[in-house]
Amino acid sequence: MKFPNDADGDALQSLYKDGVNFKKPQSVEFFVAVPDQTTGEKLSQVLKGEGFNCFLEQDDETDEWACCCSKRMLLNYNELINIQKKLDNISKPLGGYSDGWGVFVD
Repeated sequence: MKFPNDADGDALQSLYKDGVNFKKPQSVEFFVAVPDQTTGEKLSQVLKGEGFNCFLEQDDETDEWACCCSKRMLLNYNELINIQKKLDNISKPLGGYSDGWGVFVD
């Protein structure tokens, strides 16, 4: 399977090499950096309305906040890019930005 030559493509290539089934929906975790807890709570509510399962997390070492949003979906490059753009567009007015994604492999 071929993937684009960028960070998202590299991540998909790695998952493919690890034997992840691309024909089965996976739980994909998207991370959105936010400036503070209050903003994260507001954003979580908005994103829940968009169909994401969300929780807010603060990094113990850096004290930075992130809204972690999961969605079950097929691993598809274009869909992953579109979701990250959507998260950016929703979070930017609140001072946030899309900060990557990951998959928890069983």
